[in-house]
Amino acid sequence: MGGMRIHPTAYVETGAQLGEDTFIGPFCHIGADVVLGDRSEVMSHAVIMGATTIGENAKIYPHAVLGGAPQNNKHKGGRTVLEIGKNCIIREGVTMHRGSDSSFGRTVVGDDCMFLAYAHVAHDCILGNHVTFSNNVMIGGHVVIGDSVIIGGGGAVHQFVRVGHHAFIGGLAALTADLIPYGMAVGVHAWLGGLNITGMKRSGLERREIHALRHAVSMLFDRTKPVRMRAADVLAANPESKTVADVIAFIGEDSKRSFCTPKIGFDGAMKD
Repeated sequence: MGGMRIHPTAYVETGAQLGEDTFIGPFCHIGADVVLGDRSEVMSHAVIMGATTIGENAKIYPHAVLGGAPQNNKHKGGRTVLEIGKNCIIREGVTMHRGSDSSFGRTVVGDDCMFLAYAHVAHDCILGNHVTFSNNVMIGGHVVIGDSVIIGGGGAVHQFVRVGHHAFIGGLAALTADLIPYGMAVGVHAWLGGLNITGMKRSGLERREIHALRHAVSMLFDRTKPVRMRAADVLAANPESKTVADVIAFIGEDSKRSFCTPKIGFDGAMKD
């Protein structure tokens, strides 16, 4: 623990293990179960909590929050961990969560990784070495990222997706399927892939309302007319549905943007 420097305004809980030549900056909070490697620097207002282990030569910038509890309703509060390798750079506002006790129980980040401002690593993710996340990248739980993967700014990866080593994900891309090693995923604009049937059921909508809306949306986007022109026909075909009327009211409001529509050839039936 020789050469360790802790700013007087920082709070380091009893039990934390800090390596040699570490620096803890102003107003930082280091939890009792944290292990921080040699020659690491934790800058002002950063928080490291829970059972978090970080390798040597880490640089952790202001307002990063590492080791928070998983954002997972199945987690029951058991002891889970976050493991971060050596030589990692973690920029401002980055968040990384521990694993969940209903799953893998560990979130693992490899060596020599860089996470730019406000990136997020969710619970139970496994990241390889030399991974780069640009600003505002976010990955859902249980994602596996191979070595030397780069994700462009604002990119997102869906839960349980695997990204092969040396793959590249373009800025603002939303990846919802496995990406092969060396693959490149690009694509910015979302398309209408159906209705949120689960959300509709959870909100208490009756089955007949759900069926009415599915039929209405199929009519609305059948491409025989522009959406706004088709809206009157849809409303006339579903005069008793409050849910359809709600959607048509949304269509009729002033907007500077076009509507998110299905891909050409999309099955308008929108089955469960």
